[in-house]
Parts: sequence; structure tokens; C-alpha cells
Amino acid sequence: MSKSLALIGRALTYLALSLAAFVSIFPFFWMVLGTTNTSADIIRGKTTPGGALVDNIIKFLNSFDIARVLFNSFLIAGLGTVLTLLVASLAGYGFEVFRSRFREKIFGGMLLMLSIPFAALMIPLFMMMASFRIINTYQAVILPGIASIFVIFYFRQATKAFPSELRDAARIDGLKEWQIFFYVYMPVMRSTYAAATIIVFMANWNSYLWPLIVLQTNEMKTLTLVVATLTAGYTPDFGVIMVGAIAATLPTLIIFFLLQRRFVEGMLGAVK
Repeated sequence: MSKSLALIGRALTYLALSLAAFVSIFPFFWMVLGTTNTSADIIRGKTTPGGALVDNIIKFLNSFDIARVLFNSFLIAGLGTVLTLLVASLAGYGFEVFRSRFREKIFGGMLLMLSIPFAALMIPLFMMMASFRIINTYQAVILPGIASIFVIFYFRQATKAFPSELRDAARIDGLKEWQIFFYVYMPVMRSTYAAATIIVFMANWNSYLWPLIVLQTNEMKTLTLVVATLTAGYTPDFGVIMVGAIAATLPTLIIFFLLQRRFVEGMLGAVK
């Protein structure tokens, strides 16, 4: 009797997980099917493959300078990710390793700033970028996100698991603090860096509101912005929009699948 109940319970669990997986995957699956159908077929709710894939791709590529747009997107997302990881990990490491009277108060004040919505910061940020004369540049998009408070918090919490014995041994061997950070801390915390890379890259790649404000010419637009413009017409071509959505999704999927093992370790606080 107990075995039967266990089997029924397991079957119900797998059924629930299967339904959850289907609900999660179906929108992406429907989006992939949409790239093969015409706009009229998509409006009718067609859920079978069509023959318009090549036409949709050609229309998408002809809608704008795809090479320039991809260059803008990868430069902003890639450079922004590297700089954010460097600055945030240095700050997180410093907050945890170095002691001072005001450390916790400063850190608490930073965390309190997370409660401020970005909408309240847009105008001051824009005025600051305008005063620096860097509106419509890559710097204007990248600089405001480098010192991410959330990522600093994440690295500080991860640094708590960093063995202090390694740092002490490195100091005994004569390494300076910056050498300990680059040659000891960073290799040991690679899982944390991998998890943070996925989070930061996705945030930079999918960023829409701030780039929309500061990037004012078509030559500077990112893929997220130009895909959004495809819906602006009176009769949007949903097949082309689906192609754009897939193109905007693929880089983040690739990054995640390449770093997924490290991502899980980093989220669990694994240190090797």
C-alpha cells in the first residue's frame, strides 16, 4: 500500500513538473514557430511551422544596419559586464575584508539606495551625462551601471565564504593586497564571477529605458531598441518581430548555457 502511494505521489510530482515545464517553454516554442509564419498566420494563432522563415529573416536584416546594431549591443553589454564585475567585486571584497568604524553604515546606506526607483534617477542622470557632454555615446549607457549596488552586495556575501587562510598565507608569502585580489581571490571565486556574469550581461543586454533616453541616433541603437521599433507601425509584421525577439534572446541563452554549471555553484556559494 505504501509503495502504491509512493508511486502515485511520484507520478503526480512528475505530472506537475511536466506541466510547469510546458508552461515555461511554450512561449519560447511559439515564438520560434512564429518566425516561420506570416503575420496573418500569427494573428490567427497558428501553432504549426510555416514557410515564411526566409522572408522574415530577409525583412528583419533589411530593416536596419544589423552589423552596426549588433556591434553596439555587444560592446555595451560586454564592456559594461567586465567593468561592473571588476568594480563590484573590488568593492565587495573591500567591504568584507577591510575593517573600519563606518563600514557598516556606508554599506547600509548603499543598500538603502536600492529602494530608490530608477524613474526618480533618470532626470539627474541625464543632466549629469549632458554636463559631461557624453549624451549619445557608449559611455553614457555604461557608466551609470558600473557600480551596481546589488552586484556589490552579492560579491560581499560571496566573499564571506572566501577562506581567510588563503589570504593570510598570501600575505606571508609577500603578496600585496592587489596581488591577492587578482591572483588568489579571483581564481578561487570563479563560480561567483560566472554567476554574476550571467546576471550582469543579461541586465546590460536587455536594458531598454536608459539606452532609449541617451542614445538619440539610429547609428547608436542597440538590438533591444530596434526590435522595439518594429512594433511601432500601424501594421506591424509579427513574423519579423519574432525573428528579432529570437535574435535578441540567443546571446543570453548562449551565455547561460556556457556558464550554467558555474552559475549554480555561484548561487549556492561554492568556493573551490
